Amino acid sequence: MFLEIHTDRRRKNAYSYGLFRETFRENGQVRHRTRGRVTGLSHEQLLGLRDFVRSGCPGCGEAACEVSDSREWGASHAVLAAAKALGLPKLLYSRWEPWVRYALGMIVGRVVYQGSKLALTNLWKDTALWSLCGLGEDRPEVDECYEAMDRLLERQPAIQEALAKRHLKNGCLVLYDVTSSYFEGEYQGSELVEFGYNRDGKKGHRQMVIGLMTDGRGCPVGVSVYRGNTADQTTLADRVEELKETYDLAEVILAGDRGMLTTARLSELSEAGMRSVTALTHPQMQKLVGRKVIDASLFDEHHIAEIMEPDDPSVRYLLCRNPLTAEKERKTRQALITKTRETLETLAHSHKKRTPEQLGAAVGVALAKWKVGKFFDWRVSDGKLEWDLDESGVQQEESLDGCYIVRTDAPTTVFDKNQAVSAYRQLALVDRGFRQLKTVALEIRPTYHQLDQRIEAHVFLCMLAYYLQWHMQQKLAPLLAADGVGADRRWTWAGVLERLKGIRRQTVTMNGTAVTLTSRPDDEQQELLKLLEVVP
Repeated sequence: MFLEIHTDRRRKNAYSYGLFRETFRENGQVRHRTRGRVTGLSHEQLLGLRDFVRSGCPGCGEAACEVSDSREWGASHAVLAAAKALGLPKLLYSRWEPWVRYALGMIVGRVVYQGSKLALTNLWKDTALWSLCGLGEDRPEVDECYEAMDRLLERQPAIQEALAKRHLKNGCLVLYDVTSSYFEGEYQGSELVEFGYNRDGKKGHRQMVIGLMTDGRGCPVGVSVYRGNTADQTTLADRVEELKETYDLAEVILAGDRGMLTTARLSELSEAGMRSVTALTHPQMQKLVGRKVIDASLFDEHHIAEIMEPDDPSVRYLLCRNPLTAEKERKTRQALITKTRETLETLAHSHKKRTPEQLGAAVGVALAKWKVGKFFDWRVSDGKLEWDLDESGVQQEESLDGCYIVRTDAPTTVFDKNQAVSAYRQLALVDRGFRQLKTVALEIRPTYHQLDQRIEAHVFLCMLAYYLQWHMQQKLAPLLAADGVGADRRWTWAGVLERLKGIRRQTVTMNGTAVTLTSRPDDEQQELLKLLEVVP
């Protein structure tokens, strides 16, 4: 790297400027590349800077040359460049208004730093993020961040419609699932924060329900927030209306889990002209066995059996078996049966005096605790408990261990049996998205906002951050695929960001002249930037 000084004499008052250049060889030829431009310095100052770049600061004391105002630059620059390459600023709004800069800064900041909006603004002396977004070198106002969130929420329908037009089309696969995110503290008067079924196992915490919709690859295209006690299946009607009316997609194939696509919801999808891919619940599988539609011998871990529904030939059942899951389910059942048997044995041989009602109540508590009561026949005779284990029932249940049935009404011309099963398995990508949003990378919680509209805006902002992260991870796929495993694993998403954060922007002062310079990326950082298609 060297500084090349030029003097422009075309104007009345000639002025000098410098170009940071580097020389390299390509196909045996010497080539030059410009890395930066220096303006605003006199010719003498440029000469001093050139000497400094060449040989440091020879003959000067420590006081004559110092580095100050060092800020993280590399990760913020890379993520912001990726956002611009995706056209995210234009998606937010057509004009480069101040609120758009704040919104973009918060989206990029969510990827790089996480934390609250206030904490992000307090990093202004440690990161070049805000200046890269065009907000200057001073501390950004947190109230401006909140106003930008309000504007962002107003723009959510238009932004999600643009994302849908970009990633969805008629006949495509759409993945949809819901999760919950819990809150700590009091939320008086909130219409979103409420007690409900907590998917994180956090009892005693109120929550909100979040629905995430992606394309078949797991790329997010929309998010919605519901009251914390909202059932999964009741959110589906909004997605159907959104896909049909707002996005004008009539032939979508929607993939959802068992709790989402219930029998009633499947009928609604069919009436709306949409196809579906889901899996049957265990009771539904048992009913098919009872109706002689399927048999346990049809399940195979290597081949997928395809069965038509006798009452509706458009519906196909795809029979699959996972041997690892089968072994896990068998061991779990045996452990529960053993615990129940031990409890019943204790009750049967107890010398404590109990009435038949009291003994029956104790048995009920034991069966409810271990949840395998359907395998036990019991009775109270002459004040004593007698019981038997239904061995045939256990064997029948074991015959379906590790088995699952994918149900679809998509025609074979669209999805053959392997494609349909693969489409259902793609729901794991939505779960991965929830992990990224909630804990692994973007930290949607803890939620620091009290107003419902700010909570919704926060969730939408996090989804846009995940949209940005998702595309960056696709570009990093070759790096991750070539990485080691276990103790030999080198790269993670967090590790990539940390390496890029090592590229810093600093102010160098020499003999009273201050110049802002960016540290040169090392070979590893250069490779990361190359994969992300970012110019240093």
